Amino acid sequence: MDILELMKTRYTTKHFDPTRKVSDEDIAKLMEVLHLAPSSLNCQPWQYFVTGDKAVFEKIKPALWELNYPRLDCSHMIIFTVPTGVDREYVDSMYYQEKADGRFFDWTSPERPDTNRCNYLLKKSENKTDWHTYACAQAHIALGCVTVAAAAMGIDSTIIGGYNEPMLDEIMGFDKQGLRSVVMLFVGYRAENDHNAARPKSRFPAERVIHYLDK
Repeated sequence: MDILELMKTRYTTKHFDPTRKVSDEDIAKLMEVLHLAPSSLNCQPWQYFVTGDKAVFEKIKPALWELNYPRLDCSHMIIFTVPTGVDREYVDSMYYQEKADGRFFDWTSPERPDTNRCNYLLKKSENKTDWHTYACAQAHIALGCVTVAAAAMGIDSTIIGGYNEPMLDEIMGFDKQGLRSVVMLFVGYRAENDHNAARPKSRFPAERVIHYLDK
């Protein structure tokens, strides 16, 4: 499908068919999309938690707004989390991974090629508010990638950004792991009676949000 046609037809599913499950193979593909998602400075400040276990759905239900309860008929849920900060060990692990992957094959200076990146991330992490804003932005880049990928695979999805974050983090134990949840994505297949499927897409006029600076 043409990418613009895909974006025109992709929509937020309000009611999922509880009898249809996304295959393990397709879930693995979606998770690999998340694994490969781009991020600023390649910092990859995310941990993804995925499940199709209805017992977990019930467990996190108190953290959801009641209006989102019907979305729990989805096949799988992906929770996006970010760390509360990064340290020297983390930024060093980024360097060693990139080195192992061959990204610095042409680097000849005795100074590490990621010195400026290390300094930036460690400084950013000193202010927890600034860091969280930065890390959340990266997680949402990944979110955009996987929602488009799901649509390309014929898989429907709903982004859940409004929920009780501290409650979810406590329920899932993220707070004890130095993580904070950012957003959730429910995936599955639309129900035949999903009213949102027939509604036209609504966006501001392009000229209101797109500005060509070279004109």
